[in-house]
Amino acid sequence: MPHLQIGPHTVTPPVVLAPMAGITNAPFRTLCREFAGGRGLFVCEMITTRALVERNDKTMQLIRFGPGEQPRSIQLYGVDPGTVGKAVRMIADEDLADHIDLNFGCPVPKVTRKGGGSALPYKRHLLRSILREAVGNADGLPVTIKMRKGIDDDHLTYLDAGRIAVEEGVTAVALHGRTASQHYGGTADWEAIARLKEAVPEIPVLGNGDIWSADDAVRMMRETGCDGVVVGRGCLGRPWLFGDLVNVFAGSPERTRPTLRQVAVVMRRHAELLGEWLEDEARGVIDFRKHVAWYTKGFAIGSQARRDLAMASSLAALDELLAGLDLDQPWPAGAEGPRGRTAGAKRVVLPDNWLADPWDVTAAVTAEAESDTSGG
Repeated sequence: MPHLQIGPHTVTPPVVLAPMAGITNAPFRTLCREFAGGRGLFVCEMITTRALVERNDKTMQLIRFGPGEQPRSIQLYGVDPGTVGKAVRMIADEDLADHIDLNFGCPVPKVTRKGGGSALPYKRHLLRSILREAVGNADGLPVTIKMRKGIDDDHLTYLDAGRIAVEEGVTAVALHGRTASQHYGGTADWEAIARLKEAVPEIPVLGNGDIWSADDAVRMMRETGCDGVVVGRGCLGRPWLFGDLVNVFAGSPERTRPTLRQVAVVMRRHAELLGEWLEDEARGVIDFRKHVAWYTKGFAIGSQARRDLAMASSLAALDELLAGLDLDQPWPAGAEGPRGRTAGAKRVVLPDNWLADPWDVTAAVTAEAESDTSGG
């Protein structure tokens, strides 16, 4: 079975769960890991460096890992080199994680308008400063980055960013094959992943974008030569995808095609795990609501049943609603394909004069750019 080397950590198969805000918390990571038999790398949702350094209560909860999570992986988002360095040093000194990823892929306007996320790699010197602080304070922990192709097709940054990452000691790079202006629309450019691999042969390159099935992952690696894959929206409502990924890389044709009854069992467990994690059953079930449409996509349950499930506020109510469905339905033909955000091309909101000079950093990047909104 192929593997991915992230510093001292051997990841088999070469599969990484992408950080997604409000999604890849400990309960969801638990489900994905269980289906994968503990194999792969599962990253917690994005953490802002400022909130970590300030020991924000919510942030400290988000970085709690289960006893079986190894390696423990945190994705950080930051815009100020000094703050990023402090956050990484805190992680290293307090043994909070075994791997640190840095997010340069967020296309959300309230982030890019401050020069953060997918806007930041355009300022090459700023990117280098952040990476230097992160690697220099990591005390040997592997530091990786996730990025997009660039701001738009006229302002591509990924090849320069990849070379800067190599020069600053970054362990691996992941590329989402879209620009910030594409958001999540259109088709991911896998050829860009291949070009990045050619440009940075010294370190592993991971591909991200439009992996909806295990076979997509194998095809991406075959077509691009990348060293591993990052799975984001493809596992929404499909945590068993990681079991399929283990199988496909082991050469097994076996794929999970659950009945609605089997899906209902996973849904119930997901909601229960959220309640345990939040120490409040109602909050857990309410937090689970966002997952209902993803789990039930393609099944014939009716719009009213979906609405009712998405309004449940207790496990008993969820159990009753699930029991009322036609649970003997087989896996539907329409269950595959895009889920989650699918918004198409948008103008990228940037600070004034941001594009005037890719080397000038006088355009201020402020702490306001740090947001708890993820993406990439």
